[in-house]
Amino acid sequence: MSSYDYDLFVIGGGSGGVRGARVAASLGKKVAIAEEYRYGGTCVIRGCVPKKLFVYASQFHEHFEDAAGFGWTVGESSFDWKKLVAAKDVEIARLEGLYKKGLAGANAEILETRAELVDAHTVRLLKTGQTVTAKTIVVATGGRPNPHAALPGHELCISSNEAFHLEELPKSIVIAGGGYIAVEFANIFHGLGVETTLIYRGAEILSRFDEDLRRGLHEAMVAKGIRILCHDMLQKVSKGEDGGLILETLNSGTLQAGVVMLALGRDPNTEGLGLEAAGVAVDERGAVIVDEYSRTNVENIYALGDVTNRVQLTPVAIHEAMCFIETEYKNNPTRPDYELIPTAVFSQPEIGTVGLSEEEAGKRYGELEVYRAQFRPLKATLSGRAERMIMKLIVDAASRKVVGAHILGHDAGEMAQLLGITLKAGCTKDDFDRTMALHPTAAEELVTMYAPSYRIRDGKRL
Repeated sequence: MSSYDYDLFVIGGGSGGVRGARVAASLGKKVAIAEEYRYGGTCVIRGCVPKKLFVYASQFHEHFEDAAGFGWTVGESSFDWKKLVAAKDVEIARLEGLYKKGLAGANAEILETRAELVDAHTVRLLKTGQTVTAKTIVVATGGRPNPHAALPGHELCISSNEAFHLEELPKSIVIAGGGYIAVEFANIFHGLGVETTLIYRGAEILSRFDEDLRRGLHEAMVAKGIRILCHDMLQKVSKGEDGGLILETLNSGTLQAGVVMLALGRDPNTEGLGLEAAGVAVDERGAVIVDEYSRTNVENIYALGDVTNRVQLTPVAIHEAMCFIETEYKNNPTRPDYELIPTAVFSQPEIGTVGLSEEEAGKRYGELEVYRAQFRPLKATLSGRAERMIMKLIVDAASRKVVGAHILGHDAGEMAQLLGITLKAGCTKDDFDRTMALHPTAAEELVTMYAPSYRIRDGKRL
């Protein structure tokens, strides 16, 4: 008979925590999971899912415009922000219910309270003040937007969290940041009719992505009417006499906006969690330090997902949870695999990518073959839209293995998921060449680029 109240206690009801709790409970373990806000975590409640719904909403004005080229006459249209928010809230509530249903069905105990560590085996439930014990504890509290507290007037700004619940759609917005959150919301707000400015201190948006896609997206966004200010940053935000916001910038003078959104990174959500009391080590950013099996320096405490600041993606947190189950409960120590993770930026146009960028591959391999195609998609020929797709394959010349695949254009994320399987299987460029094209599709370009556009040797283009 165990001397602990639970075999497993999970702190945090996001994708990683819920998966770990549900599967452990289904194995017959006595499991409790605590969440202080809503079950589903960042992705379901205030991240990927509602964001993608907003992306769909923001695309319709272009669909209406494109329809004319195909013979359709579309009448006067209007947009209701509050109706979109309400519909989104209904769907998020449904998904949260499914998360809870899965936990309940596995006989996990669902606790709606903040939980904090007292020591390595003890957790305090703040709603009741009760303390409980567990043999194993998993910390899966995720991350939160960096408030950029050093910015004067930061309290007047919103983060991506608040963007999903604005009472009114602003007439203008300035978004600070150049990562995928900033870029996606810039496209969302612009698509919904908001005058949008993106301000970023770097030389180009999306610093970790392939240079061709970064530039291609930048040009497309500017062509749509989004203002992008690179090599710049906010210096101060204050309230104007008319209730709007006045922004002082480093290089672009004074700007005005109805709303300012800060998308300047995310921090691990560990403040006040009791990690120090339990002896759990964190790094300088507050991220929980873990080994290759997601175990902290305290043997019975694990950490999963964004709270560890490894790879901040929902499927990664779920994968880490499944590796934890194998390691802790199936006598099969399993390390999470972070190689070749497909990634998408749901901008307009969309980015889908897997593997190494040209720049990264150039540092790792002696010689590369780069296959690149840029073309006008079929749909744009009748719609008259001046858009271009970019497709790019990065090939190690020695082994012929495809080490990177990058797409800018419609459905790029969907294609990247399938390319993820291809690259994970270790397919070579010869495998691509032997694959029959499916015509007419944009994706056929991936298997019809027979001659390299250029080569790179020792980091230099030939």
